[in-house]
Amino acid sequence: MRRIDYRHQTVIVTGASSGLGAEFARQLAARRSNLVLVARRADRLQNLADDLTRTHGVTVTVVARDLGLPDAGRTLRAELESRGIHATGLVNNAGFGSHDPFRDENPERLQSMIALNVAALVDLSHAYIDPLTSAGNGFLINVASILGYQPTPYLSVYGATKAFVLSFTESLWEETRGTGLRVLAVCPGAVETEFYDAAGSQSADYGSKRATVDHVVKTALDTLDRRSAPPSVITNGRPLALASKVLPRRLVVSAMGWMARRAMHA
Repeated sequence: MRRIDYRHQTVIVTGASSGLGAEFARQLAARRSNLVLVARRADRLQNLADDLTRTHGVTVTVVARDLGLPDAGRTLRAELESRGIHATGLVNNAGFGSHDPFRDENPERLQSMIALNVAALVDLSHAYIDPLTSAGNGFLINVASILGYQPTPYLSVYGATKAFVLSFTESLWEETRGTGLRVLAVCPGAVETEFYDAAGSQSADYGSKRATVDHVVKTALDTLDRRSAPPSVITNGRPLALASKVLPRRLVVSAMGWMARRAMHA
């Protein structure tokens, strides 16, 4: 499969107001892709859009929207296409987590997490699977996590949502092979983003060194560009994922719980 020509792409990036989403936008704009930036914080999106347009001369459309609402993908596609914007790439990055014992979690926050991390990602992927495939050079990136490889006590629902994203995306990779559409699950370990503020912990990195957003996104795009790209890529924290494959399940779960409790009391 030939390398992606980013100059002829229009890419939707969700969760683009900060962190990995903003960095995906920067690196795609540097490759001359036009962009659609989606998140709730309109002011941050507009500031980023203005900077990318000024620096790289690309067209950047801002959509301030809560993707946790029902039918997120279908309504977004309908709105964009009514404005003549036809996406050829999609980066599903929007999501959040919380770092607490399950019994102490706010049930409404859990519902919002599942709606955004899982339901919105599925709806967006389904809404755009056909146009991305027919583009001939399209791509779909879903941001999972290293925590998707094993149970994660005290991040139980977040980890489970990322396990879903990993499994779902790798399945799509197989279903779409030979169509020209590239599909990739990106699995970062600990990353220097606002995630820890939103999750309620500054140290829930499970013993791995935090990577920069630049490293994670560059690794993702370089992997996507391989002649024979894999269905997923671990950008950092690989030993944690490998351990989950070779150690007894009970030991893995207990070790993850120990690390989480240590992080919570650090």
